[in-house]
Amino acid sequence: MKKKLNSAVKIGGGLLAGILVPGVVHACACGCGVFDVATSSMLPNGTGGTAWLQYDYMDQNQDWHALEPAAASLNDDKEIQTHFITVGMQYMFNQNWGAQVEIPYDFRYFKGTDNAGDIASHSWSQLGDIRLEAIYDGFFADQSLGVTFGVKLPTGAYNVDTTVNAANPVGLVDRDTQIGTGSTDLLLGGFYRHNMTADEKWDWFAQGLFNAPTLIQAQYRPGFELDAATGIDYKGATLGRAQITPIGQLIFSARTHDVGPQADSADTGYERLMISPGLEIHIHPVSIYADIEVPVVQNYRGYQLAASVLYKLSVSYMF
Repeated sequence: MKKKLNSAVKIGGGLLAGILVPGVVHACACGCGVFDVATSSMLPNGTGGTAWLQYDYMDQNQDWHALEPAAASLNDDKEIQTHFITVGMQYMFNQNWGAQVEIPYDFRYFKGTDNAGDIASHSWSQLGDIRLEAIYDGFFADQSLGVTFGVKLPTGAYNVDTTVNAANPVGLVDRDTQIGTGSTDLLLGGFYRHNMTADEKWDWFAQGLFNAPTLIQAQYRPGFELDAATGIDYKGATLGRAQITPIGQLIFSARTHDVGPQADSADTGYERLMISPGLEIHIHPVSIYADIEVPVVQNYRGYQLAASVLYKLSVSYMF
């Protein structure tokens, strides 16, 4: 089996990105869950809803082994470039309970070694794996502590360009490079935020999100994934009606190796630590958020493709 990536990144526009708001739903075996942890600036605050459109991008073009770069010749995969587009909505029914849905549509380009030993490429786009989550933040009156729980559905295809037959004798895309995983996953997350100063301009926050594949298809189980973020934000800057919030974050992500006859267990699984500066501009009821995520330490099993930087942009509307 060809050696694949398990690297990606994902952080985001509000500690809602996987817990509550602009969160992306990426169903790939590259560790895309990291886009679903982010900052505290968009945590639920009373009843009402938020709708959003989010764009994430990563280009995994660097071969990596253990703690350092590796020669490209040691990996049959050469590049995985993905544009993630997600629409979603979160609604808090009252001070305690809410729900969220995320619907992704992804565009992917993959270049690697096919079954004939030649370098080939394939581009495709499709619906990804949809997520449905419930939110509870009624532990304290200020909604500072909350949990999320839900399910990821196997709505994304997981058999693009894999069938070897007369029309396609050199299938290229393996299971760990598909947009859909084919698995139904249980999702469990939590978050906490706290004002650091009396004027409530400085906050610190922490968030975690655990993804556990439960029901699988076609002899492939993606790895269990944990993504966590912590950081600070400053809410004291304004420009006219706009509130400008700079954000600094540390993100940790870890993934176990994939298993099953269709998996490349030796070349999947990782731990990774990233830094992420970001900025949110809020003009009620609209928020615009952007950040970058840069790995500072990463440890990959086997030989995998890694991205040197990841990008996020989201626009949300509160109602």
